Amino acid sequence: MKSLFHFAFNVRDLDVARQFYGGVLGCTEGRSSPSWVDFDFFSHQISLHLGEPFKTERTGHVGDQLVPMPHFGLVLALPDWQAMADRLKAAGCEFVLAPQVRFEGQPGEQWTMFFCDPFGNPMEIKGFRSLDTLYAA
Repeated sequence: MKSLFHFAFNVRDLDVARQFYGGVLGCTEGRSSPSWVDFDFFSHQISLHLGEPFKTERTGHVGDQLVPMPHFGLVLALPDWQAMADRLKAAGCEFVLAPQVRFEGQPGEQWTMFFCDPFGNPMEIKGFRSLDTLYAA
């Protein structure tokens, strides 16, 4: 079964959201109304609605790091991950967790970065040499 992921969440300003999700992340805008806008989030649908963003805290233990919870994000092939990291750096993105490799040399070796959108919604972007190792134990 092939499926697509849909995630709806709150932002405080749709114009600022368009600048970030469309301009910085490069997502294509879809349908919209005065109170929400959809984006093609790397072949998945996100719907940004006007409202107060969800509360997050750095409570997720990953290795020796505390990461924001809850969060959402992407899994990319490593060259695409590097291109995204370069794009975010060029845009002056402030990282919660700067681009880095974790679990190096272990099953599940991955590159990761955490950052927040302009409203504090946290995202993680992971990169893998091979997406076949995403669930490696």
